[in-house]
Amino acid sequence: MDEQALLGLNPNADSDFRQRALAYFEQLKISPDAWQVCAEALAQKTYSDDHIKFFCFQVLEHQVKYKYSELSTAQQQLIRETLLSWLQAQMLNPQPEKTFIRNKAAQVFALLFVTEYLTKWPKFFFDILSVVDLNPRGVDLYLRILMAIDSELVDRDVVHTSEEARRNTLIKDTMREQCIPNLVESWYQILHNYQYTNSEVLCQCLEVVGAYVSWIDLSLIANDRFINMLLGHMSVEVLREEACDCLFEIVNKGMDPVDKMKLVESLCQVLQTAGFFSIDQEEDLDFVARFSKLVNGMGQSLIVSWTKLIKNGAVKNAQEALEAIETKVPLMLQLLVHEDDDISSNIIGFCYDYLHILKQLSVLSDQQKANIEAIMLAVMKKLTYDEEYNFENEGEDEAMFVEYRKQLKLLLDRLAQVSPELVLASVRRVFSATLQNWQTTRFMEVEVAVRLLYMLAEALPVSHGAHFSGDVSKASALQDMMRTLVTSGVSSYQHTSVTLEFFETVVRYEKFFTVEPQHIPCVLMAFLDHRGLWHSSAKVRSRTAYLFSRFVKSLNKQMNPFIEDILNRIQDLLTLSPPENGYQSLLSSDDQLFIYETAGALIVNSDYPAENKRALMKDLLTPLMERFKVLLEKLMMAQDEERQASVADSLNHAVGFASRTSKAFSNKQTVKQCGCSEVYLDCLQTFLPALSCPLQKDILRSGVRTFLHRMIICLEEEVLPFIPSASEHMLKDCEAKDLQEFIPLINQITAKFKIQVSPFLQQMFMPLLHAIFEVLLRPAEDNDQSAALEKQMLRRSYFAFLQTVTGSGMSEVIANQGVENVERVLVTVIQGAVEYPDPIAQKTCFIILSKLVELWGGEDGPVGFADFVYKHIVPACFLAPLKQTFDLADAQTVLALSECAVTLKTIHLKRGPECVQYLQQEYLPSLQVAPEIIQEFCQALQQPDAKVFKNYLKVFFQRAKP
Repeated sequence: MDEQALLGLNPNADSDFRQRALAYFEQLKISPDAWQVCAEALAQKTYSDDHIKFFCFQVLEHQVKYKYSELSTAQQQLIRETLLSWLQAQMLNPQPEKTFIRNKAAQVFALLFVTEYLTKWPKFFFDILSVVDLNPRGVDLYLRILMAIDSELVDRDVVHTSEEARRNTLIKDTMREQCIPNLVESWYQILHNYQYTNSEVLCQCLEVVGAYVSWIDLSLIANDRFINMLLGHMSVEVLREEACDCLFEIVNKGMDPVDKMKLVESLCQVLQTAGFFSIDQEEDLDFVARFSKLVNGMGQSLIVSWTKLIKNGAVKNAQEALEAIETKVPLMLQLLVHEDDDISSNIIGFCYDYLHILKQLSVLSDQQKANIEAIMLAVMKKLTYDEEYNFENEGEDEAMFVEYRKQLKLLLDRLAQVSPELVLASVRRVFSATLQNWQTTRFMEVEVAVRLLYMLAEALPVSHGAHFSGDVSKASALQDMMRTLVTSGVSSYQHTSVTLEFFETVVRYEKFFTVEPQHIPCVLMAFLDHRGLWHSSAKVRSRTAYLFSRFVKSLNKQMNPFIEDILNRIQDLLTLSPPENGYQSLLSSDDQLFIYETAGALIVNSDYPAENKRALMKDLLTPLMERFKVLLEKLMMAQDEERQASVADSLNHAVGFASRTSKAFSNKQTVKQCGCSEVYLDCLQTFLPALSCPLQKDILRSGVRTFLHRMIICLEEEVLPFIPSASEHMLKDCEAKDLQEFIPLINQITAKFKIQVSPFLQQMFMPLLHAIFEVLLRPAEDNDQSAALEKQMLRRSYFAFLQTVTGSGMSEVIANQGVENVERVLVTVIQGAVEYPDPIAQKTCFIILSKLVELWGGEDGPVGFADFVYKHIVPACFLAPLKQTFDLADAQTVLALSECAVTLKTIHLKRGPECVQYLQQEYLPSLQVAPEIIQEFCQALQQPDAKVFKNYLKVFFQRAKP
């Protein structure tokens, strides 16, 4: 072996050596006999360096995984013998190999096992066991090999081909028949012999039992001698976590409901007698978390048994199962309320399913009602933040608590399904008591009180947020709590979590303010002062900007008296941040979008006459326009690229803000009715010059293009005079991405204004196509994936454009481009349908072709089009589906085939018997289609029901393809 290259395997080697080692590995992988050198090195212990040993196993692994079938029988035998002699040598080594080497060796054994067990090595396990016997080193490797085999056979994270899945099923069936009882016996012997001497091996063995129990005969494990031994391990500190997991796997195994019930009950009895149910005396939280998972498994297993027994009508047994479940509830509650969230989280599944049972019972006992109440109390307690939660810098622990809170929310929702009255009363009790004394209460208790009120909205759902009508007792309870929330002064609490929860809740229950509008001013003030948009925390300001926008929009009818005051108060927040580094504005530009949207909504939805609306909108947008002009000049002067980028960002924000104000307009309140057309036309005139700026093209064009999209909707035909020059600028020195984003704008104009934009379309049709073709024909590297993808997306956009033009009744735009250009366009559509393996584009191309046949395919169509139909369109309908890349099992491809069928039907509709005659006598015979199939095809084509032909066409091509 190349000793120099091997030096690079050491993690501390420099990069040149490492590169050389990598290259050497690649070389050995393709070399036909390098694996023999590695096998020999392992068998004869040539190298003492761990990294070289690992390297040798990697080369062997590659050989077994990818090139095993290329080896002769003798060579395959050599690999088997090498591995067994390596295993033999491990018994005698003074020191065991490093863990990473043992794991890699186990992987190679497992790969060899799945390859050879069914054919050449049926005695795999017996050979291994005869080598390792009860030697602790050997047992360690044997157990690692078993885990690697389980991972190959049943690990759901590994994606297997259907062939591998079939092979794995066959291996498991064969193992069950031939060797599983022996393997189980070997596990028992290991657990028995090492129980006082080697805890590491015992833990490994318990892990193996837990893994295999899911797919072997349970009676081999779920019997007295095994279970008693496992229960014994539950009392040994170093073993009990693994023993717990192993019992969990046993309990989780699917089996007859009555047998499962007996198994769980006998386990519980022994665990309880041994004192495991006394959780409060246990200090090892890791163990209690595992134990909680075990109790959860036992509880859910009993619930599954109960469900099956009820379904089967076994009333007596179902009653026994329910009683068994009920006896576990006190333990479940203890675990649910445990101060450690992991322990509590592990039992939530059982708790949730138990509530689901109670929901199905017609009458609840006093004990069951008490259990529901206890779960409710536990949820309220566990929702509370602890002192350690870091609100300013949320890390992994905080993220885990947020996830845990989501689980508790599901539990609260389920509680509300079982007993809505109890949930409402409990929340009301906690909420009222806490808010009475909020000034002297810790933040986490105030937060959870408000949070519970917030959560009621989903726990007690109503349609369209109508919480304050309908059920009188519920409506009045919620109304009382909301009144308390907004009048108690709790919005001034000095903690961000409480502040945010206050704003979230007033927005969630915005319908309260239509019932009691007198509270709107004080909530508006909270939004508009240091509690909300001027809060010291950026996180609160940001969230409040969004919530304020929702609050104002949902209560637009009640906002009229406050509009001018609000607009004055938010004036400072509307300032466009200068593009200077280090400038700290109160809100980010994303947050400012919500403030502009709010301002726009206030103006548009007000009761003011149109001239007032126009004046207010002008006041809102004029500073943006003036700032835009100044910044555009600055951009042209800016020298370094960083400065250019920050100025372009500011310009883009200005356009985005103006765009966002227009969101408030609707069919009832159009720009015209509000008298605001002139203001937005001024904006257009201000922003469009940015399109001709040679610097930072991408960002500027993108912003202006978005604004144009909005203006086409808002200003309607008033926008049309601006479109030609804007288009001309956007088509200059384009990249694929620019075109791809420009085409939807043209599609929008075409679809909306149709005949009105016909002259403009005719004029820019060929320039646009030339720009597209120029980009598509640019050479690119063969392996440049992103360039290929960009071209594919541009091709789709191009065909979408042609589809819009033909589908909007504008085919004359194409027809008037001159014969040569028309032909060129038609040829590209035929190519799109046949040559590119992109079913989305192919579908669009067939839609275009059928539309053109419908428009031009009759007797009065353009000269030469009928010839084109028979020479190109008909063949395309056959050549495309016959391609190997046209995958009839793919949903998108089936849609393309469906449009292909529509095209053929349309040709038949327009050309009649002539089309059938052409297919019968000329085209289909040229494809060597049998006469009886031709007959069948033409009959299907002539069926009046298009669906019949679509289905037939799929079958036709399935038969035709090899």
